[in-house]
Amino acid sequence: MKKVVIFGVGNFAKLVHSYLKNSPHNVVGFTVNASMLKESTFLNLPVIPFENIVELFPPKDFCLFIAMGHTDMNKNRAKIFNESKKLGYELLSYVHPTSTIGEDVTMGENCLVLENNVIQPFVTLGDDVIIWSNNVISHNVVIKDHCFIIHQVVISGYVTIEPYCIIAANSTIRNRVIIAKECIIGMGTLIMKNTVEKGVYAIDSSQRLPVTSDRLKDITS
Repeated sequence: MKKVVIFGVGNFAKLVHSYLKNSPHNVVGFTVNASMLKESTFLNLPVIPFENIVELFPPKDFCLFIAMGHTDMNKNRAKIFNESKKLGYELLSYVHPTSTIGEDVTMGENCLVLENNVIQPFVTLGDDVIIWSNNVISHNVVIKDHCFIIHQVVISGYVTIEPYCIIAANSTIRNRVIIAKECIIGMGTLIMKNTVEKGVYAIDSSQRLPVTSDRLKDITS
């Protein structure tokens, strides 16, 4: 059992709290940047400024989970992840008990694997990888840091997904494909060949749209 502080007070933080309260871990509070602190409590637990977290919840006694979505290609979440590591915190990873995890799967910190995922043997998940529900991640896949996999995604064997990618619902990636850094794979898209960095792909097989991922706003799941 670990004592956990959740970064965030939005819907994602509420969801993470719901899962963790039914786990062996103990959520003791929430934290946000001081500029975003509006209320002193959330879900009947204290909310403290992130700038004061070391004094109130020292890293030798507490770990963190960063409950932030894929805003700015996951970079906002990555920023807090890196700041937390510099402060000396361990970041908790959570796997829902209904998910199937194969042998020799490695997973970094601040990973979230929700219901009914199948992660086959020899998969590597980097730090801060969020995997929503009902996905299939085949053997020997590598998903690097700060990625977000949404619903009903099929990732075939030996695929590599570089950092800061978003893979949307019902998309499929062919075996041995490389998804380049900061790509968005849109809902229902079939990817049959390697992508280019910051590429945005939607519907038609591996067709890249005439916009880069860093210029898209208000991406939702």
